This record gives sequence, structure tokens and C-alpha cells, in this order.
Amino acid sequence: MGLISSGISKVRAFWIPLGIRESGSSVSVPRTALVRWHSGWTDKLYQVYVNSRYAGTTVDSEQRYMLVQVPTSSDSPVRIEVFAVEADEADCDYSEELDETVSQSGRVRIEMLRSQDLPAGATVQIYFDNGTGVVDYSSPLNNRPLQVWPNPQDKGGFGMSSFGAGDFGYDGSAVVGFGKGVFGRSWFGFDADTFEWVSEPLPVGTYKFGVKVTDKTGRESAARESCSVTVIPGSKPVEELGVSSFDKDLNELVLNLMG
Repeated sequence: MGLISSGISKVRAFWIPLGIRESGSSVSVPRTALVRWHSGWTDKLYQVYVNSRYAGTTVDSEQRYMLVQVPTSSDSPVRIEVFAVEADEADCDYSEELDETVSQSGRVRIEMLRSQDLPAGATVQIYFDNGTGVVDYSSPLNNRPLQVWPNPQDKGGFGMSSFGAGDFGYDGSAVVGFGKGVFGRSWFGFDADTFEWVSEPLPVGTYKFGVKVTDKTGRESAARESCSVTVIPGSKPVEELGVSSFDKDLNELVLNLMG
């Protein structure tokens, strides 16, 4: 059945107080927030996701709160979502099903599969369309090519590791084993490994990205392009709020925001 968003309301996140400074200001537990919500469901468990990443599942259907870890950066908003799930799906991670086509951090993350089909010595270049709709392959975004196999021993192939310890035609050693990587996306008995690239902050816009793989002889693969990704950078949180003036005639209050 998957994630259920209906029936859940009043999702709130609170910092956990740790103490009080001499000035009277509070000190919070770093990187930890208490998430609370209301729900009309009585027979479901709940999962919490932080920026589309799985953060945890409640232990029973009555629980309406959870402590979660949050990013340390204050330059972009943190998106916290609560979903109901069936009890038999409580341990499922649905991160990949959440909408990640909208970036609220100004950065775009591209995750790539480190498939055993990719040759040793292969590198990856990232390109984008700069908002034009047509990817420009003349100038890569990454400063240096990404190494698919930074360590040769991570590549599992015939004669490259422990003979006879892997699948037919593949030796086994440091390659990602069953239950240790991305399940179901590699050879039988071996989960797939992934690596990622994160862009620099981008302005508001809709972008497409392209990826090309080059082997050690210089041969280049055909391009694989992403779907359109919308970037909407969040505003920097306000640290201080003051009153500049008040117009009695217009009944307007002018605020002074300090970032």
C-alpha cells in the first residue's frame, strides 16, 4: 500500500531544550528535533522523513511523536514529513518514492549506480542545460572527473579478487555484498553500490542534467539525461526581529529583519 498522507495533520517540529545561558537565551540539543502530529488513524504505524530521507518508524499505533536528526546547515529549510503505513510495511524505506524533483536547498544531488558493468578506470562527467532545456555537453559542471572505482579492489571481476568466492565469472571480495547496498539492482547475491554528486548552489529555475561515462582509453558513452529538476532555494532564517516603526494612520508595522 505504501505511504499514506491523508488523515495526518498539525505536524510540528520543536527543538529540544538543553539549558539556559547567563543571558537568558536557551540552548538546544544539537541536530535533534521533536516531531509531533495528529492523526485520525487507529490501526497504522507512522514513518517520518527528513528531506525525503527515512528517519524512523513509530513502535505502535498510538505514538504521535518522534525524535529525529536534522541537518546542521541553517541556510535552507528542512522538510519534515509524516506518513501512515501498514504494520507489515513498517520496516520499508520509501525514500526513493518521495518527490525529489524540487530542490529547496539550491543544490541538486545526482545519485549514480556503480554497476559492475562499468569498467575499471571509468570516470563520470556531469553536464546541465543552464535552464535552457537543452543540455550543453561542451563544458562539464564538475571540476574534475568522478572516479567510478576509486579503489581497484572495489571492482569485482574475474581474476581481480578472491577466486571462486563470487558468482560465476566474478570473484568476490570488497564488492558490495547481499543486504549491504541498493537491493535488487545488481548481480544475484550482490547488491548494487551507488555514488553521488552534489552541485553548487543554483539560482531559481528548472534544470536538466546529463551524465557521460569515459573509460580509461578515452571512449565516451552515450549521454543519459535526468528529468527536469526545479530549484527553489529557501530563504535564510531570520536571527533577529525588531520593530523599525509604526504608522498609526495606515496601521502598518515596519519590521527590521536581521539575517
